[in-house]
Amino acid sequence: MTVAAVSRCLDVLESLVGVAGGCELGDIADRVDTPRSAVHRILATLMARGWVVQDESTQHYSLSLKLSTLAFRDLDVRLVTDVVQAILDELARRTREYCRLGIVEGDTVAWVSRAQGAVNGLRYDADMGQEVALHATATGKAWLATLPEEEAVRIVCARGFFAHLRLGPHAISTIDELRRQLAETRARGYAVAIEEAAPGIVALAATFRSDPRPGAAVAGTLSVAGPISRIPPERHAEIHAALAAAVASVEAVWQVRVRQRGHGSGYGARTARDITGHAETTAEVRP
Repeated sequence: MTVAAVSRCLDVLESLVGVAGGCELGDIADRVDTPRSAVHRILATLMARGWVVQDESTQHYSLSLKLSTLAFRDLDVRLVTDVVQAILDELARRTREYCRLGIVEGDTVAWVSRAQGAVNGLRYDADMGQEVALHATATGKAWLATLPEEEAVRIVCARGFFAHLRLGPHAISTIDELRRQLAETRARGYAVAIEEAAPGIVALAATFRSDPRPGAAVAGTLSVAGPISRIPPERHAEIHAALAAAVASVEAVWQVRVRQRGHGSGYGARTARDITGHAETTAEVRP
């Protein structure tokens, strides 16, 4: 199979993600800009392997549960253990807001675990599977601020400032604004996003290292998010303190989690050596 064929197959799979009721063959072909005959052959192979199912009444194609099952199995093996989830749960209880843990992988961050702390009133329950808009989320900005600035700019520009996503009214869209916000994040010690990823939502985030040593690589992020009416600037110091405590707790157990899970050394955060080829350590946005 050629690289182009593999790419088309992945395009077809990605076109079916999150589509309620599935898609018609023609819609899929239009989405991936590929002839219907070629898409039909790809779908037939994916169905035979159990990755795609077809509704007998509508003839629409949908992802099977195989992808979700394998993803959960992989997450269980190498990511969040009960002790890390307990730390996230405590952060949610303490802040009474929606909390998420993100993991650095390559040039992005992926949310892998969450805890809901809101007990009454409005509840913010964001989709865990959504792409992290690095420049418009507290999670993304916290991580970007730990990178060499030019590398952070390159990553965001390569994704076109995530123009394909529906973001909030205050999402930045220029390199100058990005540089300014990353500088503010580094100076503050944690990231803030006010109606940037979504209207009416405020989030704060900080990074954690793979272990407490000053030179350890940044492994992920912890974030707290909720309605703007409930997270005014007056609460930022309180939430920052809760994040700081949670970060310290995660750093204390992260390497234990890695050893317990048999985590591969090639997975997770990149250091400046990975980026530049020089022996520098990754900076960190400390809570």
